[in-house]
Amino acid sequence: MRLGYFAMPMHPDTRPWAETLADDRDAVILADRLGFHDAFIGEHLTDRLENITNSMIFQASLIHSTQQIRLATGTTNLSHMHPALVAANAAMMDHLSGGRFILGVSPGALPSDAEILGILDEDRNVMFADAIDTILRIWQDKAPYDIESSNGFFTARTTRTYHAGLGLGAVRGPLQQPRPEIVGTVVAPFSKGVIAMGQRDFHPLSANFLLPQWLRGHWDNYLTGAGERADTADWRVARTIFVAADDRTARRYALEDARSPYRFYYDQMLRKMTYGGRLELFKHSRSQPDEEVTLESILDSLVICGSPQHVAEQIIQLIETTGDFGEIVYAGLDWVDAELGRTSMTLMAEQVMPLVNDWLAKERVA
Repeated sequence: MRLGYFAMPMHPDTRPWAETLADDRDAVILADRLGFHDAFIGEHLTDRLENITNSMIFQASLIHSTQQIRLATGTTNLSHMHPALVAANAAMMDHLSGGRFILGVSPGALPSDAEILGILDEDRNVMFADAIDTILRIWQDKAPYDIESSNGFFTARTTRTYHAGLGLGAVRGPLQQPRPEIVGTVVAPFSKGVIAMGQRDFHPLSANFLLPQWLRGHWDNYLTGAGERADTADWRVARTIFVAADDRTARRYALEDARSPYRFYYDQMLRKMTYGGRLELFKHSRSQPDEEVTLESILDSLVICGSPQHVAEQIIQLIETTGDFGEIVYAGLDWVDAELGRTSMTLMAEQVMPLVNDWLAKERVA
């Protein structure tokens, strides 16, 4: 099983922006040194706590500070810009990174982002479908382009201005052929969008704030779309994890301390999901009353914490519940205590993952 990294990221808005950006870069650099397979970074325009407005620009800043880790947008919000911009910029990012680029995609879920861009009343899921079709057509077709998306949101044409001799009217393609890996974040407990991902050979990343009981449904739906092509090695499962030298330190920092970044993160998520009418994300059943969804219940269900042995046991229990998946994705949070934050990532890579992979190897032999 591979080890990946994901960060929204989320920080208190009292911290200087440059400082939080530096922390987020340091986390990815550390992940690279520890052998993490990839790093997904999120983006939002209008959330003061989520500090990265363009994940591709952020990841480009890390190309020459890292050696082996694959740099992923997590995600590029495809309703936010014309797909020709995404196609051209992603292709350049792929070349700049030497083929270490992963294109993570989503429609863009934050309503305030949509409002500032003037698309609040548009169907952003339909825009997403049109955008991804257009990106792939630009990468696949030969210029001049004459592309109109299925639902009419986007056109990409150079028929009037194309000049082969001058090199005008054509977009350069990515380094990885036929394209970089495309990954979609799956958030909803009963997502049907993952079926379409399977049909297109895009790969799913199940969100860290989704209750474990809903995860298997993601893979089942992906199988429906992908059929025989489906490979559990392509399924990434993100979890909110904190590893410390002992269980007591882990529980204090992850669950009990008033300054805990884990409490801060899920308090914000609870308030945002309540405001956005999406509290179902944290419910064990659709009929569960809203008042039963509390910060403590969320922490209890979604935070994996403890010593390396204890964390490995919890991940193994997760695998037994969901079935095989190819990558456990460590969710990065604000470094309230930078030493504890770095130590957690180090223990995860150097002690937890060997325990998990030893168990997997024995299970497969058996």
